[in-house]
Amino acid sequence: MNTLPQQLANGLFLGSMYGLIAIGYTMVYGIVQLINFAHGEIFMTGGFGALTVYLVLPDGISMWIALPAMLVGGALVAVLIAVGAERFAYRPLRGAPRLAPLITAIGLSLALQQLVFNLYPNAKAARVFPQLPFGPYHLGSVTVQSGDLFLIIAAPVCMAILAFFVRLSRTGRAMQATAQDPDTAQLMGIDTNRIIVIAFAIGGLFAAVAGTAYGLKYGSVSYDMGFLAGLKAFTAAVLGGIGNIYGAMLGGLVLGIAEAMATAYIADIPGMHQLGGQGWAPVWAFVLLILVLLFRPQGLLGERVADRA
Repeated sequence: MNTLPQQLANGLFLGSMYGLIAIGYTMVYGIVQLINFAHGEIFMTGGFGALTVYLVLPDGISMWIALPAMLVGGALVAVLIAVGAERFAYRPLRGAPRLAPLITAIGLSLALQQLVFNLYPNAKAARVFPQLPFGPYHLGSVTVQSGDLFLIIAAPVCMAILAFFVRLSRTGRAMQATAQDPDTAQLMGIDTNRIIVIAFAIGGLFAAVAGTAYGLKYGSVSYDMGFLAGLKAFTAAVLGGIGNIYGAMLGGLVLGIAEAMATAYIADIPGMHQLGGQGWAPVWAFVLLILVLLFRPQGLLGERVADRA
């Protein structure tokens, strides 16, 4: 019990990152009914984009100046890749059977991973990521690292901005209309192609913030970091209710806390000492997904089909 507050905090930090990535999955699915399995690699390229900006800045530059530039650079890379994927990989297949864009997304994921692996200098090993010049902070028995502090600030700020944008802006209302019925929205004068591009761009932007946060939290980025993080973020999106942006963040928080608790305490249960530890974290994440799908298939905040009929 002495470690419970720390484990809850760890889960909250981890879940905030999952939630930021999951928003990209759920926005794209909500509008075009596509599971963009390349989104994990877009998250990865956002982290590498931020690192590249830092490497080209003058030596000794303050992180207070470098971090905004890194966020902008990572966002540009991730958004360009996300929008390019929509334009050249997914849009030509929009009328095709659903299996075709799904296979394309998996192929694009592998292509982006190998592109960074082969073209980025020394990408075969994890690249050291710059750290923020403050922390750690101690709040009672809870220790908060600088990367965790960035995450816990960035996640609610990004969510608040997105909520404001979707609810109050003209484009946000057009996105809601397109998600509800794209054909009718187009008949009402909404440029659905533009709305879909914006959804991909917002997803790429959030993925870049998460990619930068990953580097700040763990101190390095690697070409394969998007695979497992992307799968967990997809799990978070399904947990919260795929297509619901608030559900994506909630699902991320639930998944992060469950993962932290399972890895810390499962080994203490009699007969399960071999099932604890960080190596089992992905297993317990998907066990949670299976349980939610069994008892609430629509997710925590999702609507049942009957509710929409």
